[in-house]
Amino acid sequence: MLRKLFNPTKWNFVALAVVVIGIGVAAYRYIFGLGAVTNLSDDYPWGIWVAFDVMTGVAMAAGGFLIAGTVHIFNLKEYKPILRPAVLTAFLGYFLVIVGLLVDLGLPWRIYHPLIFGQAHSAMLEVALCVMAYFTVLFFEFIPVFLERMNWMRAYRTIHAVTVPLVIVGIMLSCLHQSSLGSLLLLAKEQLSPLWYSPSLPFNYFLQAVAMGLGMVIFESTWSARTLGRPVEDHLLNSVGKGLRNVLILFTLWRLVDLTYHGAWPALNRSAYETFWFGVEWAVGVLIPIILLSTPLRTKQTARFWIAAMVIFGVVLGRINATLTGMSSYFGQIYFPSWQELAISAAIIAAGLLIFQAVVRTLPVFEEVEEPEIEAVPETSPVAA
Repeated sequence: MLRKLFNPTKWNFVALAVVVIGIGVAAYRYIFGLGAVTNLSDDYPWGIWVAFDVMTGVAMAAGGFLIAGTVHIFNLKEYKPILRPAVLTAFLGYFLVIVGLLVDLGLPWRIYHPLIFGQAHSAMLEVALCVMAYFTVLFFEFIPVFLERMNWMRAYRTIHAVTVPLVIVGIMLSCLHQSSLGSLLLLAKEQLSPLWYSPSLPFNYFLQAVAMGLGMVIFESTWSARTLGRPVEDHLLNSVGKGLRNVLILFTLWRLVDLTYHGAWPALNRSAYETFWFGVEWAVGVLIPIILLSTPLRTKQTARFWIAAMVIFGVVLGRINATLTGMSSYFGQIYFPSWQELAISAAIIAAGLLIFQAVVRTLPVFEEVEEPEIEAVPETSPVAA
């Protein structure tokens, strides 16, 4: 059983070591406080844990609502083979975001306070409530995989009956808080460089999340297939790659209009540091992927995988730039995370990879089967009971 949960490869042992180090750092943080392990300050109270673990982690989970909507709302059943992995990725993504928040919050035992003392006009309240609600929705979207594995057909039938309403609620919640993450930065108009600040930040963040979600579907599907020795769903991922290209084109055109309309271009001369990372974000994460996805490379498995990785990197860098890099000129200093902060973030990624492997090795996440014949199970059967 242990071997089934943990595949003893050298990379998995490395990942396990990273998780153990992260747990040790987290314990040290809880004992001695944030100041003992971070480079946070009054100027930079939001460090890499918010910029990466939260801002990026939530965006990485966007593939869940995108593929669920494609299969259940638009009834494109051919995408069903990649639905369960996408929902699992989203569920783990939100779970790990919550873990990251528990490490980052100064008083983590008060994480429930938004439910009781929430400020009705706060974007952060909306994000908190939607994340909690969507995490619950993802649980119910994925739990049928466990019920199928246990052959608990009555419970499966109950959850399956409300799948479409769950997906609709999940899409609504995702659209709300994916955009609201951008709303959190609207208060930083004076601090944030015009290269990233815009009144359109909510819509910008939504488009980024869609691109990240599609990129994660390609990345996760290819990586898991190679890891588990399964065939890659090339015909589906080619289609996802085409959709990713179209989203990136839309994002590019929108941002060009946005930057021009709000007179942001002169900010390119304000700081060489900010301009450099703005250029890297756009070149590596947007423009080069658009070009490559417009060629036959989109149909090549390895090339498509690395193009998706470039898009993911671009969105990650974009969130870090908007949360940290873009404020360096205003504050006159550059924040760089401590090794302990990086260790926690690395541990969260490693834990996600290990948990994902354990789940897909024990539950029918990738099995291409039809819906179980639940109606044929007699009510008097021990299984039905």
